[in-house]
Amino acid sequence: MNDMSDVDVLSSITSTLRVLLALGLMAIEASSNGTCVKAQQIPRSTSSLIFPSASQNLFKTLSSLKRSTLSISNRLFSIHRDSIFVQQVADHYQLPLVANERCGSWYIHPDRNAGSAYFKSTDGHQGQWSFSTRRLNLQILEITEKHGGCIVVDSTRRGKSMPDALSKTIPIWCAIINRLLFGENQSIGLHTPEAVVGGSEHSQMEARLDAFVSAAKLLNLDLSTLRRQLSVQLRPFFLTPDCPFPNIPANASYHPIICLTASHRVHGEEHSENNYIQGAGDDSEGWSHDLTPSLFWQHRELLMSATEGELPSLIRRLITNDPQPSQMTAATLIHPTTSIYIGPLSSIPSGSWEAIIVCTTTNPLATSTTGTAPRPTVLHLPVPQGKTGSRALRSHLHLLPPFLRALFQSTSSAKNLKLLFTCPTGTDLAVGIALVALCLLFDDQGEPYRSRDHAAALEKPSEAVGGAKNIDKAFIRRRMAWITTAKTDARPSRETLQAVNTCLIGR
Repeated sequence: MNDMSDVDVLSSITSTLRVLLALGLMAIEASSNGTCVKAQQIPRSTSSLIFPSASQNLFKTLSSLKRSTLSISNRLFSIHRDSIFVQQVADHYQLPLVANERCGSWYIHPDRNAGSAYFKSTDGHQGQWSFSTRRLNLQILEITEKHGGCIVVDSTRRGKSMPDALSKTIPIWCAIINRLLFGENQSIGLHTPEAVVGGSEHSQMEARLDAFVSAAKLLNLDLSTLRRQLSVQLRPFFLTPDCPFPNIPANASYHPIICLTASHRVHGEEHSENNYIQGAGDDSEGWSHDLTPSLFWQHRELLMSATEGELPSLIRRLITNDPQPSQMTAATLIHPTTSIYIGPLSSIPSGSWEAIIVCTTTNPLATSTTGTAPRPTVLHLPVPQGKTGSRALRSHLHLLPPFLRALFQSTSSAKNLKLLFTCPTGTDLAVGIALVALCLLFDDQGEPYRSRDHAAALEKPSEAVGGAKNIDKAFIRRRMAWITTAKTDARPSRETLQAVNTCLIGR
């Protein structure tokens, strides 16, 4: 610890405080005597107050103390402590747990995790309330209907009692879903936690619901199918470790969505006196060394028994030995089409594809063989992952139209083609290129355009979608709704969607 023991640190801090106190008393005494302290008598730097060696090390030592308090081991212990409370809530209400990604999954054992949700706190920030047309979270409807409700788990840092995703984003979502499926007059309205959302803010949120409903209707969702998935309305409830369990009637005329904040509120700093960290699972990319929630729960006892110095190398070893990345994953069919599939690279062996469009730095299919089966036609877009890849996608999307044109013109039944759009995760770049194909080549029923329309669809998309109708952001959002409804983990980045908009609207 910078060659200073804990005793030395405390002694240095105590000495500094004593000097500051003495200076304050001196100033008070001088003021009471009607005199002033000369400027040169007042130290102007910390080096004037304490010994130079202690001055040089004090800031570094305090930073080191904070880092040790927010250590990996303290985070893992805090996560485990909070997970016990989460499980108690699940047992009390006998409802399934749904992780609000990415933070929420740390607090739920994989065996008890019924699904994932993607409610963003930014959609609930003061003055920025929104119903996201990119994150519809419709997968929750089936879980809720099957079990009579669910518990959405999340957490937050910096002394807030609950994240905006739970206190505002989910209430807005529930209100919009209720209006869409049961009518505006029958809706049970907007419910927010009174201890967190004031009356003025609640009223402002409520005033925007009509606009949110209008935006949702423009997506042309299959509401008849959704009504079959949800028989009664949704009603949010709110729970933290610092408040009593809400009473939910057994025969309520709604399904409860319990918005559960996993962590205790810590006032002031991010940690309390016993090294407990509020929202320890939040922003895990900054502390986890690529440890995932599934690996944490799989090796929890081993990780929690390791010292802080051992954890980074232990985590690297667990990641290296993890067999999960080699497991095959099924690709997702994007309804209402019968030919567009999206999946990660591990989904390539899961089907017999006529064509594969792949976004990776190097082509994983360059040397692959498929035995006696016909090799699929491959379009490789050489872009990396992350924001850099999303921006680079703009310069490669022009390769997609001629590739699809040649593919469709080579068959008499484009509807029966199986096209896989893939990237390492299957949730970002692959979604973007599939979205381009859906906008250019498929009508509102999910049918490929007739062969004579292919050239128009690829060269003049505004003509291919119905004469005067243009491809605009509203049209792109409708096609994007097809993807997010079918593939609930689709999370294209803002940069990826900007690349898509540039390709389609800027043509």
